[in-house]
Amino acid sequence: MTVAISARGLTRRFGAVTAVDGIDLDVPRAQIYGFLGPNGSGKSTTIRMLCGLLVPSGGTVNVLGHEVPREVETVRRKIGYMTQRFSLWDDLTVTENLDFMCRIYGLDGATRRARMKDRIRSYDLASHANQRAGTLSGGERQRLALAAATLQEPQLLLLDEPTSAVDPQNRRDCWENLFALVAAGTTILVSTHYMDEAERCHRLAILDHGRIAAEGEPKQLARDIDATVIEIECADLTAVRRVLVTVPAIRSVAQLGNRLHVLMHRDSADPERELRASLAGQCADARVERVGATLEDVFVAATQLRRPDVERAA
Repeated sequence: MTVAISARGLTRRFGAVTAVDGIDLDVPRAQIYGFLGPNGSGKSTTIRMLCGLLVPSGGTVNVLGHEVPREVETVRRKIGYMTQRFSLWDDLTVTENLDFMCRIYGLDGATRRARMKDRIRSYDLASHANQRAGTLSGGERQRLALAAATLQEPQLLLLDEPTSAVDPQNRRDCWENLFALVAAGTTILVSTHYMDEAERCHRLAILDHGRIAAEGEPKQLARDIDATVIEIECADLTAVRRVLVTVPAIRSVAQLGNRLHVLMHRDSADPERELRASLAGQCADARVERVGATLEDVFVAATQLRRPDVERAA
């Protein structure tokens, strides 16, 4: 496997706070690699170290064959970076923003005009070309930011929660654009806290308190989850929950509409039978069924359930 990013023991401290705690990372080329985690898990800090905006407190980083931060200027000419917050200029038009970014990248006149024309077409910005960026909608601003980040045709694109402020259709369109870039050979590292977006990644790292709690292909992570997943349907879910909190093998209970989604220890020999027996007195007609794990289940099992202070049936 050819990698675009390799990091070993990557660490970043801010005073007494360790934001990134000795992570090892390998990002394959021409794939979408995702960081999944809540705010404060270390996603943004890691991305900023990878592109040279932050100097690591410890560890080593190699990006596109270059050591960071020692060769950061070379790396910056090969990458695109889209920040979580819109970072272009509100008082410039779409065209002016793209033209200014082209000049920053040092593109000559002919290349600049060709790239701007292509990005305006590819990211559906033609009807907004002369509109000031500050008046665009969230989805339009996101498309403009992505267009700007790809002007120099980067080998590696770093996206920090790129769809956090857009609607579902714009999120979907964004991901179609990302897969088109990957098909052309671009490597993409994207951070997100949306489970459905994480499922779209070729590989995924789940971050928790600055560490990688789980890593792999989404389907593989679901297969290898350290829990048995059970769903329960019953007329009186409140009564069922009161019973479930007394079952030692249960690690987590969450309600999904008219059913309960339960994570149990994997060492239970017959979890369905065990739960039916426990519920017989409260809900004899309960439907108890083992189901496949979702990525949310993987996230809960890899993060919250490993913390000693988390209640079983939160």
